[in-house]
Amino acid sequence: MTSTANNPIFQIEQQYGQSIWMDNLSRTLIESGELKQMIEERGIVGITSNPAIFEKAIIGNAVYDADIEDGIRAGKSVQEIYESLVFDDIRNACDILRPIYDSSNGLDGYVSIEVPPIIAHDTEKTVEEARRYYAQIGRENVMIKIPGTSKGLPAVEQVISHGINVNVTLLFSVTSYVETAWAYIRGLEMRAEQGQDISKIASVASFFLSRIDSNIDDRLDKKLSEGVDDLNMEARLKAVKGKIAIANAKVAYQKYKEIFGSDRWKALAEKGAKVQRLLWASTGTKNPEYSDVMYVDELVGPDTVNTLPPSTIEACADHCSPASRIETDVEEAYKVIDSLKDPDIEINLDEVMDELLDDGIAKFVKPFESLMSSLEDKVKNLATTV
Repeated sequence: MTSTANNPIFQIEQQYGQSIWMDNLSRTLIESGELKQMIEERGIVGITSNPAIFEKAIIGNAVYDADIEDGIRAGKSVQEIYESLVFDDIRNACDILRPIYDSSNGLDGYVSIEVPPIIAHDTEKTVEEARRYYAQIGRENVMIKIPGTSKGLPAVEQVISHGINVNVTLLFSVTSYVETAWAYIRGLEMRAEQGQDISKIASVASFFLSRIDSNIDDRLDKKLSEGVDDLNMEARLKAVKGKIAIANAKVAYQKYKEIFGSDRWKALAEKGAKVQRLLWASTGTKNPEYSDVMYVDELVGPDTVNTLPPSTIEACADHCSPASRIETDVEEAYKVIDSLKDPDIEINLDEVMDELLDDGIAKFVKPFESLMSSLEDKVKNLATTV
């Protein structure tokens, strides 16, 4: 195990101003003391969760059975039992991270929980559920995750105006990110106009990475497998592989600097508003040919967050090479993205991003529905013994 002193994660945070969060949560992680250990030894300063993580945590894990049985005795519905399990985990994680929240003045120490993904295209329901989740969990350092869909962003604006921390998730395109940043700003402006405090509200914009490269690499591989006429064309196709996600993120960071350097933002900053940080998500490398810390090393930079799955945390603690790289090779990043329009490549990036958003919602809906179905079965089985 890497010693704390030599752990690159601490360097990333202390020297380069990027916060490292963990993309994982379970009751076992909390009760075993492993979460506290991850904070102390791995420098983790926040948690993100999603329906797939909770499906993995709850199903087939007896640690939740006693609470499920309590729910059955209380006559709770499957939905109510699910929420009681998840809300308890979120509260306990929030309490463990509370000292970080306090010492960082509300910069870090957050635990994210997503509203049900089945309502991703319903603005009103998203606002209603976000407010209910925030009230019922009852922790200042909880962050409500809302997908950055066309119906989700108006909800983000409203939820921010109600003084609730928001993690805007499933962002792929730079355009979607820009719209997200302005939704956050409009929400703060609405709240400030009502004479309300805006200094305690925090938000992150979760910009997904590895899924972009996986999608584009598949398209490039298809073109290569169909055969190319000349070596130059083959070289051009290969040169783009594994490059788009990081280039896209670097462009998004430039937009972040523009927006949060604007006069409109400065007026809010004078009232104590916090910037909405870009959060790099989907950072586990899917292609074994690439470095397992590629989406960490290449995107270290100030005022950002990177949320890592446990395996990437361990890899980073072992062999990340910290340096501030978010603003290196920016011109090259624009060129790489522009190269997709090359007649030999012809990949429509907007089309890719739309496809990834739809797929991303499906990847949250499916485990959520699977979890509810499995929980229903578990409730039926345990009901016979209660």
